[in-house]
Amino acid sequence: MKRSPRRSRAAAGAGSGSRSASGRKTAVGSASAVPSRPLPYTLVFTAQYTRRAARFLQRHPPLREPYRKTLLLLEANPHHPSLRLHALAGKLAGLHSVSINLAYRITLELIIRDRQIVPINVGDHDTVY
Repeated sequence: MKRSPRRSRAAAGAGSGSRSASGRKTAVGSASAVPSRPLPYTLVFTAQYTRRAARFLQRHPPLREPYRKTLLLLEANPHHPSLRLHALAGKLAGLHSVSINLAYRITLELIIRDRQIVPINVGDHDTVY
């Protein structure tokens, strides 16, 4: 009697499905269980903010790269912990603020419905608040 060769576990499972990271067997070609990422937000720059940002960056050249990174992260995920997004109160109620670094902030209007972010002001704590 002739014996058939033993197949490894990986080869045995490859024909009828594969195992997920959790060890559960999934059908080949099935949709992944990973949820889709939400669409990014859109930054909407007003002419007034563009002038303020240009003046800010002219006065603070070393902050050009941290400012750029903050805007990129804000567009991708405004709730990222490093931005320290928080709602403002008092005369700035309805606006939010994110941090460029410990000393500098960007105040903004966060419009959730249209997934838009409208920067309002940029500067140090005393300037934007």
